[in-house]
Amino acid sequence: MIKVVISGSGLFVPPYAVSNDELVASYNSYVDLHNQQHSQQIESNELEPLAYSSSEFIEKASGIKNRYVMVKEGILNPEIMMPLIADQASDELSLQASMGIAAAKQALTQAKVNAEDIDLVIVACAYTQRAYPAIAIEIQQAIGTKGFAYDMLVACSSATFAIVNAVNAIKGGTANRVLVINPELTSPQSNFRDRDSHFIFGDVATAVVVERQDLAQTEHAFNILSTSCMTDYSNNIRSNFGFVNRCDPDNASTADKLFHQQGRKVFKELLPMIYQHLDKQFADEQIKPEEFKRLWLHQANINMNMFVVKKLLGDDVDETTAPIVLDEFANTASAGSVIAFNKFNSDFKTGDLGLLCSFGAGYSIGSIVLEKC
Repeated sequence: MIKVVISGSGLFVPPYAVSNDELVASYNSYVDLHNQQHSQQIESNELEPLAYSSSEFIEKASGIKNRYVMVKEGILNPEIMMPLIADQASDELSLQASMGIAAAKQALTQAKVNAEDIDLVIVACAYTQRAYPAIAIEIQQAIGTKGFAYDMLVACSSATFAIVNAVNAIKGGTANRVLVINPELTSPQSNFRDRDSHFIFGDVATAVVVERQDLAQTEHAFNILSTSCMTDYSNNIRSNFGFVNRCDPDNASTADKLFHQQGRKVFKELLPMIYQHLDKQFADEQIKPEEFKRLWLHQANINMNMFVVKKLLGDDVDETTAPIVLDEFANTASAGSVIAFNKFNSDFKTGDLGLLCSFGAGYSIGSIVLEKC
């Protein structure tokens, strides 16, 4: 039986940081402008006034303190409140390709693999900047990989689902080495005018090399022991952005074209699904949760992560067991669990177990059991 490993990972951090205090100052200025402009409707009770945000509210609700973005200009201007990203010519690399290449080069270096040794590139993320050619094919051409490449979208589970696709490609004989890249450019889809979500997302790119175990050349390799994916349709986390939007000019720029969610429903509905999904996988693999040295969980909300950790391991859990990176990076869609893996795996010894797990829109859940080689 062919065994498959993750042999290297990479992390690209964008050049600009945005603190909670900066976002709150911008949002509250927007609230003042909005309420002034609609003062008559507010006074006549035709319209509810917008309420202020606060750094305390953000941190309590999410655990987020900071996020990184590729373009900061425009985000903090209360009359703009989006990143002003210049259109790129057809012969230029897309912004996501440039992000992905930076992370990919780190992963290749750690895996001691050359670009020409890669048979397949999968770009997996929440949104792609261009429809076609695929971002993955741009990267393939730019760094010189062989074989084939494609993009895939499964929102916050894109990274784990792509790793599973990589494993299946290797076991099926269509590739020996796969480069999985997650260029999460989320800031253009963030609604910085929405109090409940203006703070949630940050930009980042991650990458991993997935290859046959017998080809691995690095001490950083982790055996992929088990994979499990599931989806179940829900309308509670949504973006209606798409190429058809332009065909309805009156609604092309409405708020539903950006990220929006019903957070309480998500919390209530998704958590039991996560527990059931993991319980079944652990039972199938005859693994007890306490056998894991580390849980590299999806980084969306600290409260949700803590519920998952307590359900699996009880109340008395060391913070290093399930490291949090969303305080610095915010929610980076599918890249969050890979950031945690990239930053917190160097202390693993041969035989140590870890769980890479994502959950989010769809609903979707992806979980991968790893063992240090």
